Amino acid sequence: MTFKSKYDTYFSTFILVAILILAGASLFPLFLVEAREDLLVVSIICLSIFVSSVGLILWITLSISYTFKEKHLFVKGGPFRSRIPYEKITRITTTKDIFTGYRLSTSRDGLEIYYTTAVFGSVKISPKCKEQFISELKKHCPNIVMDLS
Repeated sequence: MTFKSKYDTYFSTFILVAILILAGASLFPLFLVEAREDLLVVSIICLSIFVSSVGLILWITLSISYTFKEKHLFVKGGPFRSRIPYEKITRITTTKDIFTGYRLSTSRDGLEIYYTTAVFGSVKISPKCKEQFISELKKHCPNIVMDLS
């Protein structure tokens, strides 16, 4: 079963502001070019940097999904992927933090899954159907400690 990530206005605004800052930073050198013959080369470089940066951001944020496999929870977003074995999952809590730690979430209404093999101790996610996700996780991890207050 696969769950898509929930997107809230706060996160969408944050991504939009980040893209606008990237646009300003990567396209600003175009206004500094004095020699006309350098304009084409500088334009190609600046536009390449902008398009690849925005493409990576959108790939990561728009492709986030959480899939329950037979032996593990598969969390992915762009090039980032994690296979979390069910027997390693110890606890799940609610979280509003979307800026710190290992996170593949796009909403402040999220969940934090703690597991023993995690580099940062946990992963923060934000499934659209939170109750259904928790129910499915409970089926695969019957001994999980839930702190969902």
